[in-house]
Amino acid sequence: MGEILMVLLPALILVAVLWGLATALRPRDSGISDAERYQQDLAMRSAEHYASQVRAATAARARVDANTRPSQNEQQQSQQEDHARAALHGQPGSAPGQHGYLALPGGQLNPQLSQQLQSMARNGQKIQAIKLLRQATHADLATAKKYVDRL
Repeated sequence: MGEILMVLLPALILVAVLWGLATALRPRDSGISDAERYQQDLAMRSAEHYASQVRAATAARARVDANTRPSQNEQQQSQQEDHARAALHGQPGSAPGQHGYLALPGGQLNPQLSQQLQSMARNGQKIQAIKLLRQATHADLATAKKYVDRL
């Protein structure tokens, strides 16, 4: 039994020393618990999912806009055709209106009308200026008000 002990004791000491070295040289844990690691992974996957949803929604919006909104050139051409048709039929706004003003194609105003609107707005007659602008251009109330407010 003494011979077995003589062989086993150095072997046990060698195993203990090797285990101690392996433990000392093993990389240390980063200090993050499994719960924290799970939360970080969940946050990362959630951010990726949100980003993919935003990309998909943006692409869908672009497709809808492309299908429903005509291009700017088509809009301008359509407006020019509308003005030409209105001029042929003698509708108000296509020829000089009640005050002799004309809204020019492309959304520009006749310089006389623009000057008249500016003087009215500066003299505190904004409501009358809005009425005049709507009468001459057939603009909606909100657009006319914004225009006069900017003068």
